[in-house]
Amino acid sequence: ACIRKHPLEIPPPSEKDWLKEDEENFFLQDPDRKRAVLPQPVRMINKLVMLVFENAMEIIERKEMLQEAQKLKIQPTKCIPTAEFQVTGRANCLAVSGKYVFVGLSVGLAAFKVSDCKEVCAWDAVKTEICAIRASDLGNECHVLLAVDEMGLVWLFCFHKESFLLIKILNEVEDISKQSTCVELVLSPGAGYAGVLLQGNSEAWLEIYRLPKDSWLKEMEKNAGAATGLACRERRSSWTSVDILLLQQSPVSANDDDAKLSLPVLLLKVKPPKPITGSSFKSPLDALKKADDGSMIGLGYNHLIKDFQWKQQEAIFRSTYGEYLEAEGERESKEDIPRHATFHFLLPSRILQVGPEMKVQPDVPAGISVHWDGSHNLCLYLLNHPLKEKVDSDLKPDVVWPCAAPIACSAISSCSRYLALACEDATITIWDKHLGYPLSVTAILEERLIRSVHFL
Repeated sequence: ACIRKHPLEIPPPSEKDWLKEDEENFFLQDPDRKRAVLPQPVRMINKLVMLVFENAMEIIERKEMLQEAQKLKIQPTKCIPTAEFQVTGRANCLAVSGKYVFVGLSVGLAAFKVSDCKEVCAWDAVKTEICAIRASDLGNECHVLLAVDEMGLVWLFCFHKESFLLIKILNEVEDISKQSTCVELVLSPGAGYAGVLLQGNSEAWLEIYRLPKDSWLKEMEKNAGAATGLACRERRSSWTSVDILLLQQSPVSANDDDAKLSLPVLLLKVKPPKPITGSSFKSPLDALKKADDGSMIGLGYNHLIKDFQWKQQEAIFRSTYGEYLEAEGERESKEDIPRHATFHFLLPSRILQVGPEMKVQPDVPAGISVHWDGSHNLCLYLLNHPLKEKVDSDLKPDVVWPCAAPIACSAISSCSRYLALACEDATITIWDKHLGYPLSVTAILEERLIRSVHFL
């Protein structure tokens, strides 16, 4: 027997058994991509190229996911034009009434049929550019149109049996220095009233006209051929330059021989509120006597604050908040009279209380709401007052709604039941005019200025 004297030991590895550097990760290498090891500078470049490639693939995959998500969303319907209108000159505006489309052109007016898009009549007697149109269907193939030209003149037309009939220029004056321009134009539902916001050299005002549409329909039936020739091109072709010059100087009188339609009646003339100044009353009793109705909140003119009290309050305010006023900048003077207003025609409701002697129809406007730029008050005026020989130049509102901040914009729903008021403090109030109370008050984020409100 052979007996070992020493225990068994593991022999040390020899140099030939050491793993080479390129064989350390041999089990991680793809046999199909086996290649020689690159030197160090090239390996760094290879790593960077692979990193760019991986980032590019991630971006491509992300975009593909977004495209797939976009396909799942509802895509808007693409509408392809089915017909086109061939107009003379440049089209500035249009209005649809009944089966006709009225287009304001750079050289007048044109009427097209909706069914075949063909022109049926045109009016370019004075070669004026029409910038805005309002139209409404009166029935019996009769339409009323209000058009504003480039000079700010408001042209009142009646379109009957495919002919334009000029009734009147609402803001025409003999003295050209006193000429006013139209800023806003609104036709009431049913075309019973028209509102025109005018601006002069130093002031602005709102005029409300009552349109005698029932009389127009009767007069059109009696004079079926009276509305021919003024606008149709067949008759215009025979006019001379002298005829056109006379029409430019006096468009209304040039049409009196052709059609004698009733003229619109100036119902209201609303001026912006005057700045509130110091009181001249000596006692509260004098202020109460001056107020028409003590139960209604007015415009704030009948107060007992003196001029020196206004000045003291202004001085205290500036001394307390002077640094904030300097940081935000001085605002416009409060004495400036506003030159723009927003107004709406209102159907009968609880907020427009009328007397029992006045007849009210549910689909005929009973009043208007007006708010001037920078004003806290929404003023409501009734339309069914008895006509006066001379329109009151200092008309007072029938109802006043004071707001906590100046009213920025407003909107009325299509059913005329809901009224939205947006103030400069970024709050929107929805009023139910039939019930007479607010439905909701919504506060928008701070430092947001609301410029327009719409009902959908």
